[in-house]
Amino acid sequence: MSDQADNRAPYAQIAAHYTELITSGELEPGTLLPSIKNLAQEWKVSTATAEKALRKLRTEGLVRGIHGIGTEVLDRPSPMSSGAQRQDRGRHSGSSWGSGERSDSHQAAVVSAPADVARALDIAAGSDVIRRRRVYRDRHGIVAHSTSWIPSRYGDLIPALAKSERLTGGTSLQLIAQATGRPITHRIDTASARLLTAEDAQLLELNPAKPPTEPVVVMTAKFVDSESNVVEYGVDLGGPGRTWRTESEVAP
Repeated sequence: MSDQADNRAPYAQIAAHYTELITSGELEPGTLLPSIKNLAQEWKVSTATAEKALRKLRTEGLVRGIHGIGTEVLDRPSPMSSGAQRQDRGRHSGSSWGSGERSDSHQAAVVSAPADVARALDIAAGSDVIRRRRVYRDRHGIVAHSTSWIPSRYGDLIPALAKSERLTGGTSLQLIAQATGRPITHRIDTASARLLTAEDAQLLELNPAKPPTEPVVVMTAKFVDSESNVVEYGVDLGGPGRTWRTESEVAP
């Protein structure tokens, strides 16, 4: 149980705690969670609150209730995150990783902007652009292959953007906002699905000659600063079998 201040409702705090343990692999599939009574005692909440926390975990597909036995951890891949969700996570924690995730294969280069990227960044096709790539993984494998496209002018301000290593001191968006003095004010997100091309399969470390026949989730995010400049265009290619999930409050 975390000792950090948390303004969420108690049931949400409990659910978040066990979500982290499950998605990180610390709680393995088949593990039984504490009973409602024990949860209530450990977290000093009512049994109704403890039951609501377990119900949230069941709704999210992380556990299942077994009559007469208890609540069992399930084995299933975590959903992928959108660029907007990673931005929010990075702003609050300094890291874009989801629960149980890590990133590797960090690559950066200055390349000519493909036509679709140029349109998204509002620059001429073929212009120099920084391409930053990384792979997000969890214990099930690749969550997503992520590419960030950034106008090359920001590389003059922040040389680290064009280096093949993890950024330090913040995310690319945070570093750009600090260097220009212009905050990121809005973003435009899309979500779609498509069949994998041979190039997609290579990015996801699959056999390009025999890519999966099922479509995968593709998410894009365009980030705009206070002077309406598009500073970054992100494309996340989901691993096979990965889904995308979002959650929001519904006003009564």
